[in-house]
Amino acid sequence: MHIDLRSDTVTLPSKAMKLFMMEAPLGDDVFQEDPTINKLEAYAAKYFDKEAALFCASGTQTNQIAINVHCKPGDAVICSEDAHIYFYEGGGIAKNSGCSVQLLKGDRGRITAEAVAENIKDPTNPHYPLTRLVALEDTMNRGGGAIYDFNAIKEIRKVCDSNNLPLHLDGARVFNALIENKIQPHEYARPFDSISICLSKGLGAPVGSILLGNKDFIDRARRVRKVMGGGMRQAGIIAAGGLYAMQNNIDRLKEDHLHAKQLENELQQLTWIENVLPVQTNIIVAKVAAHKNVDKIIQKCAQKGLFFMPFGEQTFRMVTHLDITNKDINDCIHILKTIS
Repeated sequence: MHIDLRSDTVTLPSKAMKLFMMEAPLGDDVFQEDPTINKLEAYAAKYFDKEAALFCASGTQTNQIAINVHCKPGDAVICSEDAHIYFYEGGGIAKNSGCSVQLLKGDRGRITAEAVAENIKDPTNPHYPLTRLVALEDTMNRGGGAIYDFNAIKEIRKVCDSNNLPLHLDGARVFNALIENKIQPHEYARPFDSISICLSKGLGAPVGSILLGNKDFIDRARRVRKVMGGGMRQAGIIAAGGLYAMQNNIDRLKEDHLHAKQLENELQQLTWIENVLPVQTNIIVAKVAAHKNVDKIIQKCAQKGLFFMPFGEQTFRMVTHLDITNKDINDCIHILKTIS
C-alpha cells in the first residue's frame, strides 16, 4: 500500500496524457515556433480572457518573473506573511528583483483591502521603499487551501486603482478556488494585472505553469524568462501535458475536495487530533494534541504506507489529488484510526 498525500505535486500523468504528449507537434519555443506551446498559451489566455500568456517551468518562475516585471530594485511588495512568494520561493523577491516585502497578517493568509491601504508607503517620504505591487494567493496553501471571497478581491483592486498599483495573483491552485466559488474564469481574472497558474498540481500535468497578462506585460515577461534561463526549445512535449490537463482535468477537482472533506470529518473524531482547519478545497491541515509528537505520528503512518507532511509545530498537512481513489481514502481512514 502506498497512499501519497504529501502534495498534489506528486501526481503522475495518465496514459491518455502521456499519449497526447508523445504525439504533440514540436518546434523551437525561443523562436516562438512550438505549435503546442503556442496553442496552450492561447488556450489559457482565452480561458481567463487575458491578452497573452507565457509557458514557464514552474509556479515559482512565473511568480518571480511577474514580480521582476512589475517592480524595480528597492521597491516593496505587499503580500501575506504566509504567501508562497515570500515563504517558499527561496528569497527570490530579494535575490531576483532586489525588492523588499511588506508582510500582512490575515485570516488563514487572506489579507484585506483595509490592511493593504494601511501599508502602502508614503511615496513622498524618502525613508520608505516605494510600494509597487500587491500580491494575493488563492487558494492559500499555508491557510489550508482557504479561498478568497471575490468581493474582498474586488475591494483590494479598488485600493490598487486608487494608488496606481498592479495586482498579481499567485493562482497555483486557482482552479480549486474556481470549482468552489463557481465564478466564471474571465470574471475572476478581471481584477488582476497578472496571474500565475500551475498545471502540475491538481490538474496533474508533470511540469509547467503559465503567466497571464496583457501583451506588453507578457512581452517583457518573455525577456525576463530568458534572463532567468527559462527559454526552452522543443518544450511542447511537456506543454502538451498542461494543455491536456486544462482541457480534461478541471471539473474533476471537486472529487478531490470531497475526499478532503471526508478526511476532515474523520480526523475530527480522533482523540489525538486537537483541531482541523475547516476544509474548503483539497488541503487538510490538522493540529495534533499536545501530548502527541507529530513527527512520530507521521513516521508511524509512513510505516503503514500512508504519507503526509509536517506543517509547523504540532501540525501536519494532507493534500488530495487525482491519483487518490475512494479506496485510498478508506484505507487512509483505517490507518489513522489505528494510531494511538
